[in-house]
Amino acid sequence: MDATPAIERALERALSFATLGDRPPLLCRAVEHAVFAGGARVRPRLCLAVAEACGNPYKEASMAAGTAIELLHSASLVHDDLPCFDDSDMRRGNPSVHVAYGEPLAVLAGDALIVLAFETLARECAVTPHRLAPLIATVARAVGMPNGIVAGQAWESEPEISVEEYHRTKTASLFVGATAAGATAADSDPQPWMEVGVQLGAAYQVADDLRDLAASAKEMGKPAGQDAMNGQPNMVDELGVAGCLSKLQEHVTNAVDAVPDVPGSDGLRQLIHGEVKRLMPRKLRQTAA
Repeated sequence: MDATPAIERALERALSFATLGDRPPLLCRAVEHAVFAGGARVRPRLCLAVAEACGNPYKEASMAAGTAIELLHSASLVHDDLPCFDDSDMRRGNPSVHVAYGEPLAVLAGDALIVLAFETLARECAVTPHRLAPLIATVARAVGMPNGIVAGQAWESEPEISVEEYHRTKTASLFVGATAAGATAADSDPQPWMEVGVQLGAAYQVADDLRDLAASAKEMGKPAGQDAMNGQPNMVDELGVAGCLSKLQEHVTNAVDAVPDVPGSDGLRQLIHGEVKRLMPRKLRQTAA
């Protein structure tokens, strides 16, 4: 069953608390723009798929975890698009938040979403309080320092960039957090599921590098060629297109093979294959096949 409609409802519920009374109105609209301007919701779907594979006995906790992760992902995109980072004027086919509402409100919208993510965990886990502390720790590790997306973004400001570390922290960390949070919400051991996130996150990074080179801005929903423009590392420069396609397939295979053999694992394997196919630039799909 597609979890996307339930995720959208959960996000709407979360934002209803943040935007209560429409105050301040412009910030409320900027936050809504950041979350509801599109998006495949792959990270919360991954979180929920892992929870379902583990039996998902605490559905409120798993949905809270998935919602928090998507709010944090949205916050990271708002900040990533800012002039001080990628200076991107488009995201998900719409104007970036700083283009639509100005840079100050974009900074505040990202900040508000980070706070809202943890508020959502606290509120929605009220009926499963024994899941709250481990979920907060799991999600925080995925976004903070030294191994989360904040650290990943910071690598762009270092005089020398470790490409492997940069990709692992900026992209893969939130996938690892999603798989670990899904298992943690279901009161299962997250360790066997973390490699799924590592490999899927690596596959996403390779696919994103290929898209930056080979996809149009319309297809990506954001400007193409940003890595070259901003002097950021791109695996195509190192491996070439053929090498990246081979590396992508390797990570997908590893992600599927890493899924623990449990009754609900087939749905997760299908999700992995479907998402990677969706991300592949159209002009490269036949080559990859």
